[in-house]
Amino acid sequence: MTSHRLDVGLAARTYPIHIAPGLLADEALWAPWVEGRSVVLVTNETVMPLYGEALVAMLGPRARSIHTHVLPDGEAHKTLAHFEAILSTMLAAHCDRKTRVVALGGGVVGDMAGFAAACYQRGVDVLQVPTTLLSQVDSSVGGKTAVNHPLGKNMIGAFHQPSAVFIDLHTLATLPERELSAGLAEVIKYGCILDLGFFEWLEANMSRLMARDPDALAHAVRRSCELKAEVVAGDERETSGLRALLNFGHTFGHAIEAGLGFGTWLHGEAVGCGMVMAAELSQELGQLGLPEVQRIRALVRAAGLPITPPAWDASTFLDWMAHDKKADAGAIRYIVLRGLGSAELRPVPAEVVARAIGASQATA
Repeated sequence: MTSHRLDVGLAARTYPIHIAPGLLADEALWAPWVEGRSVVLVTNETVMPLYGEALVAMLGPRARSIHTHVLPDGEAHKTLAHFEAILSTMLAAHCDRKTRVVALGGGVVGDMAGFAAACYQRGVDVLQVPTTLLSQVDSSVGGKTAVNHPLGKNMIGAFHQPSAVFIDLHTLATLPERELSAGLAEVIKYGCILDLGFFEWLEANMSRLMARDPDALAHAVRRSCELKAEVVAGDERETSGLRALLNFGHTFGHAIEAGLGFGTWLHGEAVGCGMVMAAELSQELGQLGLPEVQRIRALVRAAGLPITPPAWDASTFLDWMAHDKKADAGAIRYIVLRGLGSAELRPVPAEVVARAIGASQATA
């Protein structure tokens, strides 16, 4: 399996995404990024013994100094308190503006380390080193960083692009089955909203992905990153609406996460179910046929993800979704499909959303 590089094109702030097995042990690749710098490695208690200790040993001789901050594992710890603890580590280490933060872990680590990097002395460099499928195909690319609040997911944060993204495909070998499925939700998303051909490839190859076939996983990661890089380059801060399409299924999914309590469902599990709900909504609007809804439902189920939402009434769902970042003048906007591989952002009447929620709950 060969290495692959693609760039996120942001003019003077363009940065590379390196994708290959074994990148965490590639000293030649790492050396220019850490040579003579103060480095702060942010990871979690699960990833540290798997990959963090070896990375510290490799980077130590190159860096001017290296410090670590180990977070508890899980979405429930993506809080302002733990964000502040990262900053405390950086302050105690006397980090300066040339410090480079290394975010080693899944989406929680990447978001929190990136947000700390965005805020420390008004911004220092961050390298995103995602170790879960979900973070490799989605959260490590694009510069969105945030923490959760009890009233809403990712409502406190900043745009802060990484200097580079290092995706070591070998890390997927240690990923729990549930986390693998959660990552596949974000992979499926790209096919639904942007690439019918990729959706069809996923239908044909989901069993290979679930079996962790290295070539299939490499293709899924690479194509997902290509699609996200194109979107980010075209709409870095969600000003045109293009980038908002990447939140397909997330409005429903974030409501499920917050309503159940962060960490009860994994983010990808909530997004997988949310995509089925968004497909039902697209059908209610007359933009998607039943066969297409059934294909999405079948693919999400084949990925080992839930397809039936909690049995809340529609008003409960709508209350949680009112905190969504895509709300405009108090009205919630939804990403809906115009067909497989094509999506749009639009307001939808609450009664139509309620019907879609009921249809989703009625389908096992």
